Amino acid sequence: MSAAEDVDVTEVIEEARFGRLQLLILVLCAWIALLDGFDTQAIAYVAPVIAEKWGIAMAGFGPIFGAGLAGLAVGAFVLSPAADRFGRRSVILLSVLLFGMFALVTARATTLNELLVYRFLTGLGLGGAMPNIVALTSEYAPKRMRALLIAIMFCGFPLGSTIGGLISAPLIGAFGWQAVFVVGGVLPLLTLIVLFAWLPESIRYLLTREVADVRIAKLLARLDPGIRATAASRYVVHGSQGSGFQGSGFPVTKLLAEGRASMTVLLWIAFFMNLLVMYFLVNWMPSLLKASGLPLNIAILSTAVLNAGGVVGAIVLGRFVDRLDPYLVLGGAYLASALFIGGIAFGSASVWTLMISTFLAGFGVVGAQIGMNALAAGLYPTEIRSTGVGWALGVGRIGSIIGPVAGGVLLGFGWDAQSVVLTAAVPAVLAGLAVIALRRREPSLKLVPSAATLHH
Repeated sequence: MSAAEDVDVTEVIEEARFGRLQLLILVLCAWIALLDGFDTQAIAYVAPVIAEKWGIAMAGFGPIFGAGLAGLAVGAFVLSPAADRFGRRSVILLSVLLFGMFALVTARATTLNELLVYRFLTGLGLGGAMPNIVALTSEYAPKRMRALLIAIMFCGFPLGSTIGGLISAPLIGAFGWQAVFVVGGVLPLLTLIVLFAWLPESIRYLLTREVADVRIAKLLARLDPGIRATAASRYVVHGSQGSGFQGSGFPVTKLLAEGRASMTVLLWIAFFMNLLVMYFLVNWMPSLLKASGLPLNIAILSTAVLNAGGVVGAIVLGRFVDRLDPYLVLGGAYLASALFIGGIAFGSASVWTLMISTFLAGFGVVGAQIGMNALAAGLYPTEIRSTGVGWALGVGRIGSIIGPVAGGVLLGFGWDAQSVVLTAAVPAVLAGLAVIALRRREPSLKLVPSAATLHH
């Protein structure tokens, strides 16, 4: 505490033991990430079945895949600034409602045009949820373990994708392709009830708005029952009175203000390049490996192995990010993943070589991306944290659209499968270099020079 009547919220969060409230937030956000991962990948699992039943070529699903990813980008761009104005909790609830409702509606689609529209609308919710669960987890996590907690939370995404791959085939066999979307819609809608009852708002966000001190006091008491607060207590962040701050201007412009421009641009480059690689591999690996002569089951298994590597990488790299230089850890992971992508390209002659290379590529590409979410959350102050993470993810989503499209273009030019896979190493190297360059671009988190400083 900075004075007898002051309660420093940052100090409380940093010194509190990891307790029930943080665990509750971690579990709820990880569950949302799992549902996000399941629904994001759902269309890839059912596309071959729909194509066969509707009598259309698989090439016709290119726009469908693109529409869903475009929805993710728009959702990240639009809903993340909304969260900095209306709160993390409100936008998370809205996002889960959107992707649950439209996933359910997708089960009733009868034409490609309907499928395209429903996937875009589902994507809006999926894209809005992710930056806000990252921000909320970050704002309740002490710095000493922030990257690890965000990494554990974000593991829900690849885990959801993996679970989707395991249960989709039995669901389709028993109930038809619609069942995948029914599950992907019903679970989020049921989850809304739990979120409405138990998901708290960010204390740091509440301090930037005019809210009743009693609301902040209750959350702090759950965080640390030893807090001594009275009616005269003022809640502050590092000595700044945390009430009534509204900021000025549209929050997005602040990402490029106060010395943050070069940092933000480098962050966007890293997100763009890595999500390009990630979605390129996820979408094209099964087809390209099958074209290389591997059995279909091995080709499909590669995607699960890639995601499994991402889960392990997220936890390991998250721990290293908390303890070592995060820029060298994450930049090095991207650079190493470029080598393992080469192993995928040349490893089709040996299943073991292929799977080890795929696992390690996932460790770097997927695992480091999860670490980048934690890094991005720490680079911006509370007032624009959701906007900062959301726009980084939004720019990355543009890369996620370009990656799968580029694969199709290269194949159209007559490139062989091996050469197409190998090209993915180039953006992986560029992502690594951008992260390493970020080391010299981290600014002070001061938002308004004339106002009291609000630190994350």
